[in-house]
Amino acid sequence: YVAAVYEHESILSPTPAALVERRAALELMGRNLDIYEQQVLAAARQGAQIIVFPEDGIHGFNFTRSSIYPYLDFVPHSRSVKWNPCREPYLFNDTEVVQRLSCMALKSKIFLVANLGTKQPCERSDPRCPPDGRFQFNTNVALGADGALLATYRKHNLYFEYAFDTPAEPDYAFFDTPFAGKVGMFTCFDILFFEPAVNLIRQYNLKQIVYPTAWMNQLPLLSAVEFQQAFSTAFNVNILAANIHHPTLGMTGSGIYTPVKSFIYHNMESYGGKLIVAEIPVITADYKTNLEKTPGRVSEKGKEQSPPSFYAEMMYDNFTFVPVWGEKGELQVCANSLCCYLNYQRTVLTDELYALGVFDGLHTVHGTYYVQACALVKCGGLSFSTCGQEVTDATALIDFQLWGNMSTPYIFPLLLTSGITLDFADHMGWKNNHYFLSKNRTSAGLLTAALYGRWYEKD
Repeated sequence: YVAAVYEHESILSPTPAALVERRAALELMGRNLDIYEQQVLAAARQGAQIIVFPEDGIHGFNFTRSSIYPYLDFVPHSRSVKWNPCREPYLFNDTEVVQRLSCMALKSKIFLVANLGTKQPCERSDPRCPPDGRFQFNTNVALGADGALLATYRKHNLYFEYAFDTPAEPDYAFFDTPFAGKVGMFTCFDILFFEPAVNLIRQYNLKQIVYPTAWMNQLPLLSAVEFQQAFSTAFNVNILAANIHHPTLGMTGSGIYTPVKSFIYHNMESYGGKLIVAEIPVITADYKTNLEKTPGRVSEKGKEQSPPSFYAEMMYDNFTFVPVWGEKGELQVCANSLCCYLNYQRTVLTDELYALGVFDGLHTVHGTYYVQACALVKCGGLSFSTCGQEVTDATALIDFQLWGNMSTPYIFPLLLTSGITLDFADHMGWKNNHYFLSKNRTSAGLLTAALYGRWYEKD
């Protein structure tokens, strides 16, 4: 099927904390919706059957709970409500935004997924009802090619979003399409947690995911395109990921991903939005791409003199590293119960410093979640203290096999090359209770090759 995602540079309120009238809020959002409308037409002209827009794209961000209120639409959450906002605008009050989205879908006969703020009045008798008498949700809507509201999803894992509430129960949101079967949806930070993302995919055996996000890139392990691709590969799903474009905030990175190919946009240099349109295969069966039967050797033999280990901070976690010296070698490095191993050969010796790092613990900055990671990274400079820094360019081509005795089945294989481009492993999967990733000949200089494990039970 043909899919489209739009990386949108939002027109933002200059004073998001100020209280404004609904009319002023609609005026600002209307300017973003005007851009959406052009992109829907452009995508439809290129044959797209579905288009996805980013998180916070219509209203922007940095609101307070009260200042976002005029920007919120009312959208019924119940699956039992059959509603076409474009054709039945009179059914509910305060639905101007979802009406416009619905009319865009109807006019171009395209499935449309967008993110907006919604409100839901609650009874004071409800112990969870906030003092102002309403819930405010970060919400995705999916609209059919006839404009009908197909599904809503309220974000569960909020990322410092004080304007919004967390729904009492995780939403498992998906909708049917004639071209790709069932399509699931969740938002941004959700991708790092079991609920609802992993549970949704497993429970309903989903193979297509739409994913609005407003993601701040964090190298070396959590760049948007890097992790979106890893998620697609790990769960054998197609992902249509639309990110916000605000380079000054470190936000860029959208794409259409399959487990074996991706169409991405990552641009920290220029401004303006970007439409990506690509034709991708519908994934139907659970063919296991990551269980190739020729993994090479996973040797447990005693290591020759390993170089000295050292500690450095990477993404606010204290990693234990060993330097990757010389043109070839075998290394191991351990922390807690996790041991990481690397066989490597450099095809060309450059003066770049690489290191093999391990972390097995609770990540506690910008969210709390348990990580098991084995990572081969390019350091920022030539001293050990620069390992773990954000690096975007590299020239070294390294053939490698990386493996670790991971304690969780949820492993995201990361493979990032120079200029924030993606590459695909030759082989990966489980062998003898170790997860491995191997690659000969990366397409560009190696930035990161990592096994990023999420041990959800220990969050």
